[in-house]
Amino acid sequence: MKLYKKISIAGKIELLTGIHIGDSKDSIDIGGVDSPVVRRKDDNRPYIPGSSLKGKMRSLLDIAYGKTDTTKSPEHPIGKLFGALAPDKNISGNPSRLIVRDANLNKESANEIQAKGFTDMPYTEIKFENTIDRIQGKASNPRQFERVPAGAIFDVGFVINVVAETDTEAAEAEKELLDLFYAGIRLLEDDYLGGSGSRGYGQVKFTLNDPVHKTAEQYLHATV
Repeated sequence: MKLYKKISIAGKIELLTGIHIGDSKDSIDIGGVDSPVVRRKDDNRPYIPGSSLKGKMRSLLDIAYGKTDTTKSPEHPIGKLFGALAPDKNISGNPSRLIVRDANLNKESANEIQAKGFTDMPYTEIKFENTIDRIQGKASNPRQFERVPAGAIFDVGFVINVVAETDTEAAEAEKELLDLFYAGIRLLEDDYLGGSGSRGYGQVKFTLNDPVHKTAEQYLHATV
């Protein structure tokens, strides 16, 4: 198998509603917040882990295809894009062809959030949630959820590796992987990212640039 090209896709994720992607309570100074968001350690800004994006896209595609799990289906299109283990010794597994970068809070968006001064914590808001006892009609177990507010924008990047044995196979693989990738993006826009999606959290919108194609030969013969 040969690497034919790398396809890079950069863009932005806009939060249409507040988003909560949780971190360990002990990992940051949370000041009493029950459920903090994940933050970078160098600048304390929230970010969206690539693993969260990738995992949600794969889960939604599994559902769309009517599959419960494609992690052991290397011949399935999802197994080809996201990677799959070998189901038995007669079939080889696939490494993931999709790289998903961590999505960092856009610098201009971060400055705008700070300038508006409406957040409860640096770059984030606090939302109180309760568990409703429907028998007694009472709210109980109040909790504080930290969220990145609606309107925040994150920079995102993806790389798809096209690997094949012939030019024809490479062209077919490229179309199959790109079509599946964009299907995953569309599914995610109509679903949610992070936790508490059924309560209104995590609606996002992607704005992606045109793909940038680089062949293996361009890497091998480029001057540094």
